Amino acid sequence: MKALTWQGKRNVSVETVPDPVIQHPTDAIIRVTSTAICGSDLHLYEVFGPFLDAGDILGHEPMGVVVEVGSAVTSLAVGDRVVVPFNISCGQCFMCRRGLQSQCETTQVTEYGSGASLFGYTKLYGQVPGGQAEYLRIPLADYNHVRVGDELPDDRYLFLSDILPTAWQGVEYAEVPQGGTMVVMGLGPVGQFAARIGVQRGYRVLAVEPEADRRAMAERHGVLAYDLTDDVVEQLRDLTEGRGADGVVDAVGLEAHGNPGVKFAQNAIGLLPDGIAQKLMDTAGMDRLASVYASIDVVRRGGTVSLSGVYAGDADVLPMKTMFDKQLSLRMGQCNVKNWVEDILPLVEDPADPLGVMDLVTHHAPLEDAPALYETFQKKEDGCIKVVLRPGAPVVAGGGA
Repeated sequence: MKALTWQGKRNVSVETVPDPVIQHPTDAIIRVTSTAICGSDLHLYEVFGPFLDAGDILGHEPMGVVVEVGSAVTSLAVGDRVVVPFNISCGQCFMCRRGLQSQCETTQVTEYGSGASLFGYTKLYGQVPGGQAEYLRIPLADYNHVRVGDELPDDRYLFLSDILPTAWQGVEYAEVPQGGTMVVMGLGPVGQFAARIGVQRGYRVLAVEPEADRRAMAERHGVLAYDLTDDVVEQLRDLTEGRGADGVVDAVGLEAHGNPGVKFAQNAIGLLPDGIAQKLMDTAGMDRLASVYASIDVVRRGGTVSLSGVYAGDADVLPMKTMFDKQLSLRMGQCNVKNWVEDILPLVEDPADPLGVMDLVTHHAPLEDAPALYETFQKKEDGCIKVVLRPGAPVVAGGGA
């Protein structure tokens, strides 16, 4: 089959690789009909090279049609159409029963002290082959799927794999009171959905984003969007009677604008031998924290900062005095996809499309175009906000495979 593989820093390529096979009776195989490039994939493209091997298959936002099931699989059949959550969980352990599927005790990567295994996301998370490919093996398939209908296009459902539940969890964790004000830092795909979820819930939603086309997209959905300027925190405070927002969702993560010294360190790590680089990433302050700092500044006293963007350093410096003095709550973590799907699915299938899932994708393309689109997405060129790839199928503008 064809698959998008990591070959080095800023170097991905589509290669011919062996087809996946049933390895355990609980596995299933799908033919991938749509698979997206996630903002988190750009961290692999740029920063996480020490935890990748050349040839690793990337991608953790796939959906498709079941083509084979293991002998122990009871809830799936060949021909079923499914979305695949990005975290791999069992549904039965202590963590899964508490809605913490991203901490699944069955698939935790204990070698690195990490949570549940993820598709296509480094040795830190199990080095499981990802979904930017023509076919994908699904471990523990009875639990790790979301079955969907056949009537609506892929774009209606695809984002249940990651970014829509991630945004939903981010808003839940922000604990905004009814009628309150929420700030969203960053209007990439997760930020777009977080902002729209806030509007759908009746919040006043303010957002910060340096790219004009991303601000314009959010404004189509009732969001008040502001450029990333030196005085944007003061602007937002002025809009909240001087006290700040009830909750803030940081949808940016470790590669935020700002922190030039840390950006230099991130670049330098890519030049070190893997063993040294891995140790440094485990023990150093490796995140560009401008977005976190701004979130702490703009949230009101007694408010909540919710981190949805990926962070990776273990020695990052946070303003503990300010956080303590302001009596802030800080919530974060990988999304627990299966915990939120039942809440989101009716909105995805609503003919009115209240979350605007059909107004997010800016680029549909065949899998072969993925390397060029990684670069386009990273550089935010050509108005690129969300890329959906169609492995082995003709492109259908705005629709399904």
